[in-house]
Order: sequence, then structure tokens, then C-alpha cells
Amino acid sequence: MELQLAASLVPLLGWAVHGGILTRRLATARRDPLTGLHIRAGWTARAEHCIRRHPTAAVLLVDLDHFKTLNDTHGHAAGDAALVTTADRLRAWCGRNGTAGRLGGDEFVAVVRDLAAVDLDALTTALHQPLHYDGVSLPLAASVGVCVVAELPVRTLPDALAAADAAMYAAKGRSRRGPRLSR
Repeated sequence: MELQLAASLVPLLGWAVHGGILTRRLATARRDPLTGLHIRAGWTARAEHCIRRHPTAAVLLVDLDHFKTLNDTHGHAAGDAALVTTADRLRAWCGRNGTAGRLGGDEFVAVVRDLAAVDLDALTTALHQPLHYDGVSLPLAASVGVCVVAELPVRTLPDALAAADAAMYAAKGRSRRGPRLSR
């Protein structure tokens, strides 16, 4: 009887291990390999859930300023370090209040449950701290666009992203004249 029981448990154990491996692979596939942030698909699912559950949610788009110049001047490894540092700062700022993601290139995104519970100035300050790389202090800057979902006529993630994108480009246009944060 014990042999029969063992023989029936072995395939179940195999399926359990296989399921665990597949789950880890899926989770890895939804993360950016450089920064560890969620890629678009993983972030979108979390953002839509957040928007549905939290009427005070806000969506942010973050774009690094002068990233091409940093890459061209200091090399791609320095550019990668800037991306990782930006991701770490955005992830830390979101904390338990939201989720950060990387859309691609030097574009990042975040959703927070309640804009009033986070400090946007602290995010801007963090994103403008220099990067210490290879014995050199490299300047970092970012433009941030914010959309408070409750202010939209239709509260959907695509509309929130479009509004945050417009706000981010408005901030980028003012980057030489004033603050880089726009709502």
C-alpha cells in the first residue's frame, strides 16, 4: 500500500515543482531584466486594479531628461546605471502606496492609491539627485507628468496615461524655466 501511495505522489510532486517553475518564469517575464520593475503588461494589470479600487488614484509618467546625452558622453553602462537608479528611486517613492513600472527606454510609470498620501516634491527631489558612477558625479533630471484619475471624465487607465503624458511633455517644455513636475 505504501508503494502505491508513493507511486501516486511522485507525479503530483512533479506537477507541483513544474507549476512553481512556471509561476517564477511568468513573474520574471513581467519584469524588466535591467531594473526589476514591472514591464507594461504587469504594471497595467496592477494599475487597472488600483484605479478600480481607489478613487483617489493617480498615474504618473516619468521621462529622464538628457538621457541620450548621458549615454553618448559616458557610455551605455552609465546609461544603464541611470536607469537602475531612477527605477530604485521611483520604487522607493511608491513604497506600499503604489506600483512603479518601466515602459521602455528612459520612460517610467507609476500608479499610487492616493495622491494626497505621497509627496510629489520628494519624488522630484529624488529624481534630480546626481548619480555617482565610476568615480564621477553625473547629473540626473526627469520630467514628471501626473494625472489624478478622479478628475477625468472617463476613469480609464488609457485616458489617465494620455493625460499624464501630456502633463509630462508640458513639464519637459518648462524644464529650463522652472519645475519639472506637472499636473
